[in-house]
Amino acid sequence: MLNNHNDHLETDQSFCPFKMISGFPCPGCGITKSLVYFYHGDIYKSVSYHILGPFVIVFCWLTIIILTTEIITKKEYFTGLLYNRKLAYNMAYFLAFYHLIRLVLFVRNNSFDDILHQSIWF
Repeated sequence: MLNNHNDHLETDQSFCPFKMISGFPCPGCGITKSLVYFYHGDIYKSVSYHILGPFVIVFCWLTIIILTTEIITKKEYFTGLLYNRKLAYNMAYFLAFYHLIRLVLFVRNNSFDDILHQSIWF
């Protein structure tokens, strides 16, 4: 029953401006579909669209819990993580490496015509 509601996710045009212009996915492409499939309980499909989708949900819940704890205890816990330069660089390196792998697989699995069909130029 859930699959009937998700069929359009497989076929609908992306609203990503980068993908619409170039036909190639941006580093964030697939996050929304990943979140939708995660909420529907399909973890495999969620991770297949974007590996960081489930982590976004975990991050949001942890943020709510930590900020609530900060309000209650009147102490700051989140600031050290939020402004951690080393963590930010490591996450940026991971995202760049992950995106490079996704681009290689995307080019390998799609012809030039397929890529052109995913843009607004066709």
